[in-house]
Amino acid sequence: MQRVILHIDMDYFYAAIEEREKPELRGKAVVVCMLSGRSELSGSVSTCNYIAREFGIRSGMPCSRAKKLNPEAIFLPVRKEFYTSVSDRIMEILRNYADPGENGDSFEQTSIDEAFLEITDRTEGDFNLAFELGMQIKEEIKEKEKLTCSIGIGPNKLIAKMASSAKKPDGITIVSSQNLEGFLWPLKVSKLWGIGDVTAKKLQEMGIVTVKDLAEYDVIKLISTFGKARGTWLKQAAAGIDDSPLKEREGSEQIGRIATLPEDTLDQELIFPLLEMLAGDVIEKLNLRELSFRVVTFTAINSNFRMYTRSRTLNHTVSSKEALLEATREILSEFLSENRTELRRVGVRVGGLQKKKGQKSLFDY
Repeated sequence: MQRVILHIDMDYFYAAIEEREKPELRGKAVVVCMLSGRSELSGSVSTCNYIAREFGIRSGMPCSRAKKLNPEAIFLPVRKEFYTSVSDRIMEILRNYADPGENGDSFEQTSIDEAFLEITDRTEGDFNLAFELGMQIKEEIKEKEKLTCSIGIGPNKLIAKMASSAKKPDGITIVSSQNLEGFLWPLKVSKLWGIGDVTAKKLQEMGIVTVKDLAEYDVIKLISTFGKARGTWLKQAAAGIDDSPLKEREGSEQIGRIATLPEDTLDQELIFPLLEMLAGDVIEKLNLRELSFRVVTFTAINSNFRMYTRSRTLNHTVSSKEALLEATREILSEFLSENRTELRRVGVRVGGLQKKKGQKSLFDY
């Protein structure tokens, strides 16, 4: 049965979230910057929407240079915690589509806005069914988060990753084993996922311009130039061969929920019942995947739309709702004693996740 891998890449994620939160930004060049604080625009571009890209603005560019390229662009600071809360919800949607798998080997989150899914069992190796599943994913994300993503479908991670970039934004591209060469070979060798600028330059010096050139190049000569491991990988990648597994990074993942309060308030008796409900959802997801946690994070967005987070690291991993609620209540009480602006949205998130290994409850110590 042919392996089927999806790569999901959210479209200009940070800027898209800002457009969603502030509809008046739509149709304008939006640039989200990682600011250093030294001056108004000291720092670099984290991401930007496609309108901004038409002016030549790119990720990693100094914000001051981006301002010169388009003085009318809207420049916003990165709100990493807020983006992470959105990402958590999207990743939970994606996990529900992945094959059951064992030891987290059917889902791999690679960044805040990208992930791989294996759906071989779910589709029985049928790429037409994979396309239908991909469309369902896009529709669910759009319905629940009002955001778009681009999806690549391939027989391995390498091809799925490259396919997701073929039709951005809001696209979906299938590259099966039957049309690998037609997809890969016309591309410039620098477009092959895993090849950096240094390697691409060296290949071009060797007369290797396209992926087809690389696929037809003598593997012995590649090995003599790049070493056995790298030379062999280059030859295989040019042929679309990639056997690398999917693997969730233990301890790096987080699971959380955030919701809007019935009214703006500072009343703990009104806030905590919502947190209790959200915590219940988090614990349910943890139990389904047999995970425990060690880090508890409380998130609050006030009536001025300013976001706050407070975290607590426990002495050991736990998995009970009681432990989560106790830590959340303590963090909430401390937060409310320090802040007097009414809250609009609250959330709870857990991190430091591990597979359950018979750990004790917090109340057994």
